Amino acid sequence: MRILLVEDEPEMAAWLGRALKQGGFVVDVAATARDADACLTAEADYDAIVLDLGLPDRSGMTVLSGLRDRGGHAPVLVLTAQGALPNRVRALNQGADDFLAKPFAVEELEARLWALMRRSQGRQHPRLQCGSLIFDSESRSFTLGGTLLSLTPREHAALLALLMRAGRPVAKAQVAGKVFPRDSNVGPEAIEQVLHRVRRKLGEADVTVTTVRGLGYMLESAGGGHAAG
Repeated sequence: MRILLVEDEPEMAAWLGRALKQGGFVVDVAATARDADACLTAEADYDAIVLDLGLPDRSGMTVLSGLRDRGGHAPVLVLTAQGALPNRVRALNQGADDFLAKPFAVEELEARLWALMRRSQGRQHPRLQCGSLIFDSESRSFTLGGTLLSLTPREHAALLALLMRAGRPVAKAQVAGKVFPRDSNVGPEAIEQVLHRVRRKLGEADVTVTTVRGLGYMLESAGGGHAAG
């Protein structure tokens, strides 16, 4: 899950970035409204945006309104000061999807982000499934045939990106965008290496990652069933 974190306080941004990465998210950080606009212009495939309103150059509200004016649909979770009801109401009216008052527990932030992701995909249940491969967003774990699947963070991110669109091709650049942060200096072969390891771990199961020439990669099951619980 690819996240844009817009937060100008260095300590808060560093803490949240580390916590979200440990939770399996790929995180890009912007400290100003200008940086956030640049990220959103260059990267149209964020799964969610965590937006602080108190930015040094412009209000985070302008980032939100600009995103929606450009037709951006990524879910936005706004961070607000405790009790700042007018800001919450205004943010919701401008197109925010949720808000969280500071201080907060990172576990609640992560849970809200997964809920936003499910709603944006039209799914209410916390479980995604393709064949015998199941992802539970509550535990953030994969099982294959009922057995816990051991994955590195990059393998986890790549497999989730494919599972969310099971049965449909996903462009190579799009999969890579879910795995590597925006400032990563990785070559085009890096995502191929990650998916090679994913294929090895899926082994002889009824779920495979196939290469679709000219289109990217696709996760599919032998029985053709691609379900989201």
